[in-house]
Amino acid sequence: MPLSEHEERLLAQMEAALSQEDPKLVSALSQKKVKRSPILSLTLIACGFVTLFIGLVMQVVVAGVIGFVIALAGLYRLITTSRNVINGMGMKAPRQKRKNRLNSMLEERWERRQFGDDQQ
Repeated sequence: MPLSEHEERLLAQMEAALSQEDPKLVSALSQKKVKRSPILSLTLIACGFVTLFIGLVMQVVVAGVIGFVIALAGLYRLITTSRNVINGMGMKAPRQKRKNRLNSMLEERWERRQFGDDQQ
């Protein structure tokens, strides 16, 4: 839903006031985020699995646990990076689509209850 001219003017005034009051905050918020490469994440996962298997072969529990934690950290980083890439490309994540669909369905039901009963 587009903003009206009045709302656009108010928003521009608020942005100008914010930039005058706290320029550090504005510069921090306007900086582009650095895109992460999945290579480091995949490397972490591989190193974690290697450490895990070395710990299993040598029967050192601590090494196995450390390897598992490293692999888990790499997997977490890979998942969060892929979500950021998907959202950065303008594509919606599947979870967001489902949520939007559910919201629209609930809104339609609500409107039918509100306006449908009055028409009958």
